[in-house]
Amino acid sequence: MLEKEIKSQLAEYLKLLESDIQIKVSAGTDSISGDLAGFIEEVSTLSEKITVEKESLPRTPSFQICKKDEKKGITFAGIPLGHEFNSFVLALLQVSGRPPKIEERVKEEIEALKGEFHFETYVSLSCHNCPEVVQALNVISVLNPGITHTMIDGAVFKKEVEDKNILAVPAVYLNGEFFGGGRMELEEILLKLGASLDTSKISEREPFDVLIVGGGPAGASAAIYAARKGIRTGIVAERFGGQVLDTLGIENLIGTKYTEGPKLAQSLEEHVKNYDVDIIKGQRAKNLTKKELIEVELENGAVLKSKAVILSTGARWRKVNVPGEEEFKNKGVAYCPHCDGPLFKGKRVAVIGGGNSGIEAAIDLAGVAEHVTVLEFLTELKADAVLQEHLYSLPNVTVYKNVQTKEITGSGKVNGITFSDRETGEEKHLELEGVFVQIGLAANTDWLGDTVNRNRLGEIIVDNRNNTNVSGIFAAGDCIDSPYKQIIISMGSGANAALSAFDYLIRN
Repeated sequence: MLEKEIKSQLAEYLKLLESDIQIKVSAGTDSISGDLAGFIEEVSTLSEKITVEKESLPRTPSFQICKKDEKKGITFAGIPLGHEFNSFVLALLQVSGRPPKIEERVKEEIEALKGEFHFETYVSLSCHNCPEVVQALNVISVLNPGITHTMIDGAVFKKEVEDKNILAVPAVYLNGEFFGGGRMELEEILLKLGASLDTSKISEREPFDVLIVGGGPAGASAAIYAARKGIRTGIVAERFGGQVLDTLGIENLIGTKYTEGPKLAQSLEEHVKNYDVDIIKGQRAKNLTKKELIEVELENGAVLKSKAVILSTGARWRKVNVPGEEEFKNKGVAYCPHCDGPLFKGKRVAVIGGGNSGIEAAIDLAGVAEHVTVLEFLTELKADAVLQEHLYSLPNVTVYKNVQTKEITGSGKVNGITFSDRETGEEKHLELEGVFVQIGLAANTDWLGDTVNRNRLGEIIVDNRNNTNVSGIFAAGDCIDSPYKQIIISMGSGANAALSAFDYLIRN
């Protein structure tokens, strides 16, 4: 099942096992059980520290990774290939006793949690957001004896997915009740569990020379360029990587033939950590004021001060803002076809948006859905010609142009969409089970108010040195009025802002 190169790499990783581990396998007579048993047997041959035994677990097919002679472990219901293969490898290492790479304060918070917590995470193996959640919950379960975690492949356990009306992944359940959905980092999960994650010391930090707000490509680039100048640099971000974390294949980053969003985000963070940068994660900015120093107030009430600030808060998926969109979010309304597409196998879906992202989503979904309807507001699709040609060659795709979405309907979950012809005003309703919104990006700048000048789209207006209209405040990346939103452009923009901030500091 594993390719020769993958097996070779895995064998090297398994040399890092700290102690003997047992893999308990619950397999039936079905083909997936056979594949799972074969997968585990193949892995076990790569290390003498791994033994395999049969076990009756709550789900079949599944397996549990435990320290030898211990009952508690990490469970995988399904075969953790695709994006979850890394989750599997890390689980092997961490169950064996190899410490996870987390801050000591976070480790202490996990160990201090009291109570019995039994987590279950439904995933799709094609979802690039799911591993973040799976790996975080695995770490929590390894460090706290009262916590267990099971990863469940929704494609294998379809009845559970349908019974729970799961239409978006990752979907996390705690003690049988829905806990949360979408990408969540370790700190976010701990806060939802009631951990304090003491942030009182944030405000006690000495003022920075340069403080970067946002941890995407622009923020990472700005942090590196500022730190290399030898000035006191900080970066505060809700999550490192920003929107890159929601991007799958990346083929236009010069010098890198192919990578994936989460891998690039990890590389950005590792690169920043090579320098003397104070990284503050899991925090969202709330307000910005310029006094003697520039002050950034966070949602938790803490205040960070700096001589110069670089705003690199990026952008988010733009919403269509019609009735039903918010109500049925994660209940049929989705924004990531790579993550949630497999859950709509054999169903009817619509894609709102005729740009590259919308048409790529429609092509992707056409491979799993019964039928795909594309709704485009303009009179012509905006996607590249090659994508349009591919789209129109597909037998299960219908395209409506010059139409306006009016409402997403449903009862508990999506059951249809209503749109109108912009020329005649005639309305049409389609019965379907899913709606994927792909209409571009909106800048994450609402929190700034009138502090700096923004255009009608909410983008921060900057000059060719990335100066805003406020002295000492700079901006970079997808949150500015740059005409093109690309990773490589954001990186250059961040570097430009950092060099401009340094020039500002030495002149003031």
